[in-house]
Amino acid sequence: MINNYLKTINGFIGNSIHSGIKYKNLDLAVIYSETPCIAAGSFTTNKTVAAPVIISREKIKNSIQAIIVNSGNANAVTGNQGIKDGNRMCDLISEQLKINSDSVLVSSTGVIGVKLPMEKIENGISKLKNTLSEENLNKVPKGIMTTDTFEKKGNISFFIEDEEIIINGMGKGSGMIHPNMATMLGFMITNINISRELMQEALSEVVDKTYNMISVDGDTSTNDMVILLSNQNAKHSLIEEKNDDYKKFLNALYELAEFLAIEIARDGEGATKLLKVDLINAKSLKDAKILAKAIITSSLVKSAFFGEDANWGRVLSSLGASGAQMDPNRVGLIFKSSFGEIELMKNGEPLVFNEKVASKILSDSEIEIKVNMNDGKFNAKSWGCDLTYDYVKINAEYRS
Repeated sequence: MINNYLKTINGFIGNSIHSGIKYKNLDLAVIYSETPCIAAGSFTTNKTVAAPVIISREKIKNSIQAIIVNSGNANAVTGNQGIKDGNRMCDLISEQLKINSDSVLVSSTGVIGVKLPMEKIENGISKLKNTLSEENLNKVPKGIMTTDTFEKKGNISFFIEDEEIIINGMGKGSGMIHPNMATMLGFMITNINISRELMQEALSEVVDKTYNMISVDGDTSTNDMVILLSNQNAKHSLIEEKNDDYKKFLNALYELAEFLAIEIARDGEGATKLLKVDLINAKSLKDAKILAKAIITSSLVKSAFFGEDANWGRVLSSLGASGAQMDPNRVGLIFKSSFGEIELMKNGEPLVFNEKVASKILSDSEIEIKVNMNDGKFNAKSWGCDLTYDYVKINAEYRS
């Protein structure tokens, strides 16, 4: 079960402050572990990659003690100066906390193509040192927001050998969200005693099923990353193989990541509806994922849901255009919400339906698109949102 707050994990502290990068609101944050952590990470696939991603991707196999994050400026497409500034942020926090700079990861989000205001960041980092605490760690999710309208954070816990294992997660993301990571940042911290190799394997598997299955607008960002740290403080046997304890961890990590991914999709820029695709019985897992993503990334599908129009042919069109293996003569389709459900297609045949009932179902703020390919045994889920007038307004005025 996910709790919508960060739970105390002994040894982890943090804070977020307003440093002046933004006109107002929190914009500089630190997550700090009092002891070295093992780290795992997943990073953007965009070839135009931001300086903090380059830096953190190189450091991820080190023992890590801190993550410094700024919002309001992406430090992307900033040339060699961007790399110098990102490294300087790591050096500054390492000096303040008296830890090795190689143990500091850096992350940024915001406007692309503008150099960091380093004087403001330097002053901010000097203020952060004496404000880090377990309580203030809960401020970090707000400090990493850009166009987000609400904080995204949660925790899940379970037991191994009578030891409570806690995983805290936080993230940001609202626009430039697309499968294969997007303008989203995700940070998770835990106390589990596990090998770094297995933790990386677990994170990669979970990211592929959650963060990589969301889309808001089809734009993959320059800055996205998901980082998982463990201080290994839990006093249970080290997990070095894929046993039952590993499976407990994997399942809990998936549940938390899915929750955060859905919250990002729910908060899509200008969105009025969360869209959930539940696609079953595809020919292969690869096909299932491609098909599920194709629905959630279609601008025509997203626009139809914004207009509360049961134009289900757009769903079938997106499936056919996806490039995946599929037989349209076998497909079944249902739209479902808290107002009920309506079957639109069965075994490739269109069904007569009541337009008023369909419109009522689509008026809800959360809609499930249930697709049965009837072509195999593989399933996939994806999440997204509708495409609204406000999305254009927000992004047309992003630098204003």
